Amino acid sequence: MSRDLRRYASQTNIRLLAGFFLLLIVVGDGLIYIVYGGAAALSGLLCILASVVPLLLVWLVMTLLEIIVKHTRE
Repeated sequence: MSRDLRRYASQTNIRLLAGFFLLLIVVGDGLIYIVYGGAAALSGLLCILASVVPLLLVWLVMTLLEIIVKHTRE
């Protein structure tokens, strides 16, 4: 059994990020739904999704740059 600490750190970061977004959507949007109703919860969900799009674009660009750099080094 090998210990790949980079893989473990990567998996941990992904799980933490997934947990954060799950809590944000379930708890945050759930509280909006309870306090303000369904229409406000839908607006809150749209705002959450709209804020994730730039983060995903930055992640995509950084991943593509990493692939390009690895390819040019080989």
